[in-house]
Amino acid sequence: MKGLHKFLEKNVKPQFEEGGKLEKFYPAYDALATFAFVPGHTTSPGGVHVRDGIDLKRTMFTVVIALIPCLLFGIWNIGHQYAINLSDAGMASWIGEGNSATFWDKFLFGLPLVLPVVIVAYAVGLGVEFLFAIIKKHQVNEGFLVSGMLIPLIMPIDTPLWMVAVGTIFAVVIGKEVFGGTGMNILNVALTARAFLFFAYPTKMSGNDVWIHTGYDSSKASTEAGTMVDGFTGATPLANAFEGAIDQLPSFYASFMGWIPGSIGSTSVVMVLIGAAILLITGIGSWRIMLSATIGGALMGMLFNWIGPAYFPDNLYLQIPWYHQLVLGGFAFGVVFMATDPVTASQTKTGKIWYGLFIGLLAILIRTVNPAYPEGIMLAILFMNVMAPMIDHYVVQGNIKKRQKRAKLATATA
Repeated sequence: MKGLHKFLEKNVKPQFEEGGKLEKFYPAYDALATFAFVPGHTTSPGGVHVRDGIDLKRTMFTVVIALIPCLLFGIWNIGHQYAINLSDAGMASWIGEGNSATFWDKFLFGLPLVLPVVIVAYAVGLGVEFLFAIIKKHQVNEGFLVSGMLIPLIMPIDTPLWMVAVGTIFAVVIGKEVFGGTGMNILNVALTARAFLFFAYPTKMSGNDVWIHTGYDSSKASTEAGTMVDGFTGATPLANAFEGAIDQLPSFYASFMGWIPGSIGSTSVVMVLIGAAILLITGIGSWRIMLSATIGGALMGMLFNWIGPAYFPDNLYLQIPWYHQLVLGGFAFGVVFMATDPVTASQTKTGKIWYGLFIGLLAILIRTVNPAYPEGIMLAILFMNVMAPMIDHYVVQGNIKKRQKRAKLATATA
């Protein structure tokens, strides 16, 4: 690695520096070089700065590593959901039918479906980042390292690639670059992409037909068309429950493990907890937000469990046990990987607690009482992204008033 670094510094870097043939593309070179090697520049003097041995790229890369378990599980689950709903023997001949399909059958089936979504999200998003860096002549922002992984994980498996590209462009340009780039955006970039596609192309992002892949690759199967089992539905457990099919709700264990239909990488609480452990051990994720959001969701679930049977007997969704609510849909995924976004979340310690608490409360409230949004974590986080600065403002002002009172008391005592 030292030899490669010396080669780049001596032979490649001069071509991108001022006066070089590729001067305009220096931000692109700098992004790649600093991603592979520790940056050679330090904070310029002139003020007080916090110095650390890790830069933003490595922080973001750690989050990507924490997302890998969710990605791998999602790839397998796509094949799993497809296999258990197959009825055509021709297609079953290469993936296996139902429980006869092996782990690798399912994983290798899901891989070519998920990988293009990840590639498109990264290629388009980083392309926009590089373009803005070249135009504005600044360094490439590192934040998209995480957003490029989050966007595919919160998409339905059959989302067209052009939609992934459009949503990514919208999120990077409108959700981040217009505010000044990484560190200046108000809304979570990945959720901005998801919300844009949700409202712009609702039939592709919601309903009962988008969560389980029903396509057919003739190059791998027989010439006969593949069919799904009688009574097949691609509805998520949340959608089924809201429509009154409470008997179709998967068990707590199945929901916790993630063997249910849903977005590509957000169904398994087990994989989310592995990622949460990585974020907490490395000090990147906020335990205050994770804990308070979980408590908020539990409290709202308990409230509906209490009042539901008495006041809303026809809404069986209110009767889902509060602890089961926490493992359904993308609640856990959103709490761990999106609510804790250091840019869009509250910055003060007390503010993080209130911020997370309201996310949990709103997520269960929205998914429970609004038939249009059975998965409420997306809207809850986006709404609290907007409220985060106000929360921090009142926390800071509260601390100022407390100190002023202590100062006056100390003066009077003296």
